[in-house]
Amino acid sequence: MEHNGGADERFGAVADEFARNFAEFGELGAAVTVFVRGRKVVDLWGGVADRRTGRPWQEDTVVPVFSCAKGIVSICAHLLAQRGQLDLDAPVSRYWPEFARAGKEHITTRMVLGHRAGLPALDRALSFDDVVGWTPVIRAIEEQQPYWEPGEAYEYHGHVFGFLVGEVIRRITGRTPGAYFREAIGDPLGAQCWIGLPEDEIGRLARLVEADGRPAMPDAASLVMRIVTMNGALAFPGVDEPHGWNDPDLLRAELPGAGAVASARGLATVYAAAFTGVDGQPRLLDAGTVTDATREVSSGASWSGFDMGTRWGSGFLLDSAFRPQLGPRSLGSDGAGGQFCFADDAQEVGFAYVANKMIGHGDPRATRLVAAVRRCLNEA
Repeated sequence: MEHNGGADERFGAVADEFARNFAEFGELGAAVTVFVRGRKVVDLWGGVADRRTGRPWQEDTVVPVFSCAKGIVSICAHLLAQRGQLDLDAPVSRYWPEFARAGKEHITTRMVLGHRAGLPALDRALSFDDVVGWTPVIRAIEEQQPYWEPGEAYEYHGHVFGFLVGEVIRRITGRTPGAYFREAIGDPLGAQCWIGLPEDEIGRLARLVEADGRPAMPDAASLVMRIVTMNGALAFPGVDEPHGWNDPDLLRAELPGAGAVASARGLATVYAAAFTGVDGQPRLLDAGTVTDATREVSSGASWSGFDMGTRWGSGFLLDSAFRPQLGPRSLGSDGAGGQFCFADDAQEVGFAYVANKMIGHGDPRATRLVAAVRRCLNEA
């Protein structure tokens, strides 16, 4: 497959792997960007952004990247912690007093970042308008009792992660997390990366498709489906269903657990700026902040007995067999469509891969690209 953009000669193996993904996985449209020591060394895109019309993927094409939003929210939380505005180990109720109801008085922001707060799902039935309206979700979180003793187990917190950490950000800054991210990070970088898609970006949006043979989804009443659909208020994967992930009304809303939209270049720029610095500018998060974020908080079997082999630091996926990165200083976030982004301050790398063909959670396309980056760094 012919692709657009380019890669430094030293990183030609990444371009080869990008082309191979199209040949071997039937990639529809995709992009990958890599920064090393603050300089862009890979910036590739190709394929089709909208299968219905044949519109090609361009360098400024954006696509839903699902839970890569968690990494964006986590970067914001660590930035506030670094600035002394947020203590990750203090009770959430220090910043949000109403949160302390129903046995939640000892829950900390770090417990939420590590998926240990006991709040993977909410019991209240919420409508689509409730979910995109923010406040009804916040009220439901305030009322919710933890499913287990906070801190004693972990389970993926899905959408609740974003709303809960996002409300802490809002209480501290006066801005919702999507707005705070743009003000503090996205706008100064000029990065194509949002939680809450601007109207003028909708024409650049790639359209998601579900790959044939995707694994069947569990029953709607199961915990995993309650987690990813907010009790049925959102479609999943259901990209073309009402309130599915091709719906601009959904993407305009702030869904900070899973609603980010970005280009590969935009997402990689954010990670590189946060962890390594870009274009000669100082990094946003210092080495001590990264050391704190990379301490393992959760791994192994979850509360429901499921073990995908993931390891969690404070808000980020750590290097693991599930999501191989570059080493113990790597911090990443992935999306339900196979998207993946990470950075490593020891090797000064920022990486993002995005695609519009949803093959399956943790599919190998990004893993192969990361492996190519690793080989290129080792051969230098």
